[in-house]
Amino acid sequence: MHVVIMGCGRLGSTLAQNLDARGHQVAVIDQNADAFRRLGSDFGGITVNGIGFDRDVLRAAGIERADAFAAVSSGDNSNIISARLARETFGVSRVVARIYDAKRAQVYERLGIPTVATIRWAADRMFRYLAPEERFEVFRDPTSVVSIVEAPLHRDWVGRTVKSLEEGTGARVAYLMRFGMGSLAQPSTVLQDGDQVFMLVTDETVGKVLDIAGRAGNEGH
Repeated sequence: MHVVIMGCGRLGSTLAQNLDARGHQVAVIDQNADAFRRLGSDFGGITVNGIGFDRDVLRAAGIERADAFAAVSSGDNSNIISARLARETFGVSRVVARIYDAKRAQVYERLGIPTVATIRWAADRMFRYLAPEERFEVFRDPTSVVSIVEAPLHRDWVGRTVKSLEEGTGARVAYLMRFGMGSLAQPSTVLQDGDQVFMLVTDETVGKVLDIAGRAGNEGH
């Protein structure tokens, strides 16, 4: 792939180095030429000094033949403008933008631009370590509608199938962890003692799902 990255901070430079090491063609854009020092002497891509939402700068970085574009500068506005240019003007199919404002990130997700809301992601990760007794949410989609939570099972579910759990809770099983290994469970998969079950839920259904999964006496499911 030819990948254009706008922003050569810690995230942009790490992304560029990883892509370059895997054999992809990489072009990095940054207003500050000194930022390119982060790429190191082994970096085999190209660097373009300029504003990431300037059309001529984007063309110099090869945006017209790019397979993917990442906007990861420190400015939300710059990231969104450049991401929309890449997608709407130059027709790049894979576009992602880093957005610090989680509410704005949700808006741009609805416009079809995948975003990474950095602060919220970091806060969620830290919360899991600081308050492990709270609901263990491992994923939330960028529009904040669907999440994946660990659903601790009551021992009454052991020996029953994934299908019975899904029918009983009204939610789908996203995946299982068994003996430290993740797997995509089938409806016929029999639940075993020690399984960690992760389920797809919404804020409206999560309470009910966790209550039923953790409750004794689930006859008929």
